[in-house]
Amino acid sequence: MTPRGYLALVLHAHLPFVRHPEHEHFMEEEWLYEAITETYLPLLEIMEGWNRDGVRWRLTMSLTPTLCSMLQDALLQERYLRHLDNLIALASMELERTATTPAFHQSALMYHERFLCRRRQWENCGRDLCAAFRRHMEDGNLEIITSGATHGFLPLLRSQQGAVEAQVSVAVDHYRRTFGRSPSGIWNPECGFYPGLEDVLARNGLKFCFVDSHGILFADRRPRWGVFAPLMTPAGVAAFGRDQASSRSVWSTEEGYPGDPRYREFYRDIGFDLDFEYLLPFLHESEVRIATGIKYHRITGKTPLQDKEPYREADARDAAAQHAGHFLFCRQQQTLQLSGLMEGRPPLIVSPYDAELFGHWWYEGPMFLDQLVRKAGAGQDDVALTTPREYLENFGEGLQTAVPSMSSWGFGGFNEVWLEGSNDWIYRHLEEAAGRMAELAEAHPSPDPLVKRALDQAARELLLAQASDWAFIMKTNTVVEYAVKRTKAHLVEFNALCDSIRSGTIRPGHLEFLEWKDNIFPDIDSSVFSPQRAGLTV
Repeated sequence: MTPRGYLALVLHAHLPFVRHPEHEHFMEEEWLYEAITETYLPLLEIMEGWNRDGVRWRLTMSLTPTLCSMLQDALLQERYLRHLDNLIALASMELERTATTPAFHQSALMYHERFLCRRRQWENCGRDLCAAFRRHMEDGNLEIITSGATHGFLPLLRSQQGAVEAQVSVAVDHYRRTFGRSPSGIWNPECGFYPGLEDVLARNGLKFCFVDSHGILFADRRPRWGVFAPLMTPAGVAAFGRDQASSRSVWSTEEGYPGDPRYREFYRDIGFDLDFEYLLPFLHESEVRIATGIKYHRITGKTPLQDKEPYREADARDAAAQHAGHFLFCRQQQTLQLSGLMEGRPPLIVSPYDAELFGHWWYEGPMFLDQLVRKAGAGQDDVALTTPREYLENFGEGLQTAVPSMSSWGFGGFNEVWLEGSNDWIYRHLEEAAGRMAELAEAHPSPDPLVKRALDQAARELLLAQASDWAFIMKTNTVVEYAVKRTKAHLVEFNALCDSIRSGTIRPGHLEFLEWKDNIFPDIDSSVFSPQRAGLTV
């Protein structure tokens, strides 16, 4: 039976490139290890469960180039195994410590078994999560899309068009090398769009992108079907808009499911609760307390420091199943209301989220997703799961032509997060650097091997400096010192390389050090910044 409408679940999996081989332990590398343990491996586990049980499923994921580069890095793979073994050892100690407190001991058993399971998964997939996700794509169930090379916020890089071209072109090339095919779509970093970006995407062979709902609603033509059908830009790139109702169900601190008191409290962790000497063997060499991922309380009380009740996994699983049912029911009601208003076109509900919400921030997120997909695939014909590429293949004819407005999914909907008092200083430096890179790339169309290496490393340093993550961290006032240091360090190295190329004083030893330390995109070609390559003018 033909469904009344379609649901596209989109998970944006991204982390900034954090790799410090010059240090034996580096605290910010924990971001990757936590995401692997709590999000990426659990997502693979539920995908394998759907296949095992014959569930029909469709899911779209962006795996950003920086994330893929880290997941495929041998050093970080080895360090993750060390991290996981430490978690297993800590969980073993917790089994003993909580033996006389049954409410906590049950959770300790859960963590110990879960960490052992993650280690088995890690080894079974050959420590290569990109290959594991790729297999699901090749089966036709998972649509993997790309993003900006280093997640640069494109609306604020467009003053140097070559910078936008490089972010997109390098990403597309990296995707081909990683997944063995060209990407069909892109997650614009931070869901950022500006009129004219569609031309860059089209030049790089991309067929669709995503914008926030107001990008569609404020397009240059009034959208006939609102956000419930993509707009086709004149460049031939479709723009899919985010559905606000389904977003609120998961994101909103007031209405969202993750605030249910049966779910696990994110901010209460034994890394801050237990005796320092007990935890010392598992802390960073700086002896700073950190979150371990072992949390025994559920969301009760108004603040993380208040007394909270013990976590009960069975209750949380029940909540996840109930919320999945409610989410699906609401999408069914949406399609029932919309299907008679869209002139024969089936409505499409696009529900995008940060992938790390599922498992890391919302521990039960993978349980919710598992139940949602299973419920969608059984016993109802109102809503079917799809991907943007699949929707375009089936219903791409007759789409309205229009260009979305400038937009993002950040606070306020435009540039405010990435351009304000804490971070506005970076853009004059990024603009000047992109101009220098374009000039050097154009001036050296056939460089000798040493100059070629220096140009390519300069391109890497510039791309790493452009990452939107650094501006975001400065705005949110988290690890600001690290974000400022990364931005400045990449720009300093970039400018030093440019000066050495121009003066003919390249230092091979220092260049080799940078190639070892900032080793992202080993096959990059700095000519991607050349205006001539993209048919642009300086």
